[in-house]
Amino acid sequence: MNTDALVADPPSEDGPPSTSPGPAAPPSFRAPKVTSHLVDVPESRLYRIKSKILGKPLHTEALEHERLGIPVALAVFSSDCLSSSAYATEEILRVLWVSIGVLAFSMVVPITVAMIVVLFFLIMSYRETIKEYPTAGGAYMVTRDNFGIMPAQVAGVSLLTDYILTVAVSTAAGTAALVSFFPSLAPYSLLIAIFFVCLVAFGNLKGVKESGIAFAIPTYFFIGIMLLMLAVGAYKGFSGTLDVYGADHLQESRLPEGTEGVKDAFFFGATLYVVLHAFASGGTAVTGVEAISNGVTAFKKPEWQNARKALVIMGSTLAVLFLGLSAIASKVHPVPTESGVPTVIAQVGKSVFGPSAIGHLLYALLQAGTVLILVLAANTSFADFPRLASFQAGDDFMPKQLTKRGHRLVFSNGILMLAISAVVLLLLTDAKVERLIPLYAIGVFTSFTMSQAGMARHHVRKKEPGWRKGIFINGFGAVLSFIVAIIFLITKFTHGAWVILLVVPIMVYGLAKLNKQYVAEAEELERDLPRMTNAPTMRRHVVLVFVDALDVASARALQYARTLAPGHVRAVHFDLDPIRTELLTDAWSRLGFENFPLDVVECPDRRVDRLAAEIVARELLDAETEVTVLLPRREYSSFRQRLFHDHTADAIAKPLAGLPHCNVTIVPFHIGTRAITAPPSAKSGIDLGEFTLPTDRTPISELEPRQRARVAGKVYAVRVQARGATPTFELTLIDESGALTIAFFGRRSLPGVVAGTRIAVEGVVSEKHGHIAMLNPAYEILLSPSAIASATEP
Repeated sequence: MNTDALVADPPSEDGPPSTSPGPAAPPSFRAPKVTSHLVDVPESRLYRIKSKILGKPLHTEALEHERLGIPVALAVFSSDCLSSSAYATEEILRVLWVSIGVLAFSMVVPITVAMIVVLFFLIMSYRETIKEYPTAGGAYMVTRDNFGIMPAQVAGVSLLTDYILTVAVSTAAGTAALVSFFPSLAPYSLLIAIFFVCLVAFGNLKGVKESGIAFAIPTYFFIGIMLLMLAVGAYKGFSGTLDVYGADHLQESRLPEGTEGVKDAFFFGATLYVVLHAFASGGTAVTGVEAISNGVTAFKKPEWQNARKALVIMGSTLAVLFLGLSAIASKVHPVPTESGVPTVIAQVGKSVFGPSAIGHLLYALLQAGTVLILVLAANTSFADFPRLASFQAGDDFMPKQLTKRGHRLVFSNGILMLAISAVVLLLLTDAKVERLIPLYAIGVFTSFTMSQAGMARHHVRKKEPGWRKGIFINGFGAVLSFIVAIIFLITKFTHGAWVILLVVPIMVYGLAKLNKQYVAEAEELERDLPRMTNAPTMRRHVVLVFVDALDVASARALQYARTLAPGHVRAVHFDLDPIRTELLTDAWSRLGFENFPLDVVECPDRRVDRLAAEIVARELLDAETEVTVLLPRREYSSFRQRLFHDHTADAIAKPLAGLPHCNVTIVPFHIGTRAITAPPSAKSGIDLGEFTLPTDRTPISELEPRQRARVAGKVYAVRVQARGATPTFELTLIDESGALTIAFFGRRSLPGVVAGTRIAVEGVVSEKHGHIAMLNPAYEILLSPSAIASATEP
């Protein structure tokens, strides 16, 4: 074996591993189980409940495996876009019907075609975005890179508000579809919509892969039943057997009074404003187009190519469903009702499938599919909102908690934030789609405009091959999106769009203030960092142990004080109760604590926090003293025990934190719970599970100095060194028996070797800082973390 890194196939039962050109893990391998048993840390009740509900926590190594293929990713990211075909036609008719009555059915198809043209350019534009920005982030990343960080916040906030509205609109529309089939559920619409939000949120908290698989079947079921309805409707339309929906609204469908002679007029008598209003209402059909560009990293490799394919499939499917429903609606004449029930798609489905038993069954399936796709359309937001929020949080414009992955490797805080916001919106609007639609789409078309304008600028700056074509596609897409956004804002302003116009600037201002706070904190934490790190130590070190009573908790703090090797250590007691103080001083003298002088300090006003600060300040007067304050604190196992005890230690620590060269340490002592201890016989504390180590290795516990040996195990930790230090790459290797320090001089890293990698090393055993070590051994990679993730695939 030479000192260059070799990558070996996992060992077999027949002998040692053989070398191969790259890391590979055959399907027979499963990820090693890593469980610590050096200490037994009991799990909290909340953690046990969470594990019971959501399932076992996923290790970070499994993150790579949580990628989605095109079929599942299409279901996860396109449900919002595809579901809008269920109500976009209705929103167009709702505007036209009031103005021109039955002639609205002559205008619905042209307006739908105009919106599909917009859809086409959006699809083409986002194909360019995905190719140039395969790291996800969509409009936010494009705007940030090409226009700066603050314009990016406008794009980000616009999308975030749209995602919240998407959840509210989708669940409200799904509830309306359900009530259309079961009218008796109408009084419970709000509760049903809230339940749907919670259901989708729970599915996403379970994890990306689980939610994707769960949502794939309903998405494809909806596509199938819609295509069946369109096929049957087209057949009946060409054969002349497609009937107008119902008979009770025929009278109602007559032309509005005074408009009998406008059949041949421009726009059939509708004003340009009405047509633009209807066009803007139909703009809800293209919301969700950006979802795939925001989630490119969720696709399996090659990510950007799979994402572009999924985008085209999504756009083509939406165009067919949207145009097909509008075309059949122009023949069936469904009338949008003020209550929203029954929905237009329900009326079309009932007319197309007919009154027969089979027709009624197909109609029921259509409604079921519509309910499912509308409810699951919220999943697109749950997939993209947390990811986008994590990008903004990473740029210090949103709370840092949004960057943390949770129990199942998803951004749990973002999911909860979205669910709560959507529920509040449903409560404010009583889950009425007609109240939510005016708020919808402004945010997404704003982000469309900024994203495509940013891409056009990107092409101008980079001038990569095909940049002129890219400028035309993205530039035209930006202009088109901007026009639609203006139309939507003007026509929907008095209906509620002004709310979004007000909310977005307020949110951007709030995020800017938060960013200033984060920047100020970072500057304060980094100010004079090198000088403070290398500053000489103080001449004196004094340790003060604040003692309330002479017990095991105080004794533990005193014992710890000795390990700090201070120049002076003493105990301090606040005299709050003469009897208690007398008992303490008597016990102190009787038990012989001669190594720890006890200072009894009068505290007549009983403000112990102020007195503690005064005592420490006196020690700091000479500007040459470092003070460490040890605060014994009793830890209780139950809430009931904690409830009946004060928290004096925390109260004392707070004012001391602001004193220079004062360090406060809480020394805990657990009461009423089993101590967490390390058994003397414990070795590495690591169970390598089903990962079989090479047979020709020596267990680490059997190594002797100056022995040449081959060992294998897991890289438990790697040590990071400052750039100016002597180049040395140091790691800790563990097996089931112990731990070994390995150092590679003259190197700062090893290709493919990170924490979690399984490797084998061979060299001479030596000693380093009192521990066994190997210096510059030969090594080979047995299994990398990414291969471990692949090996866990069921």
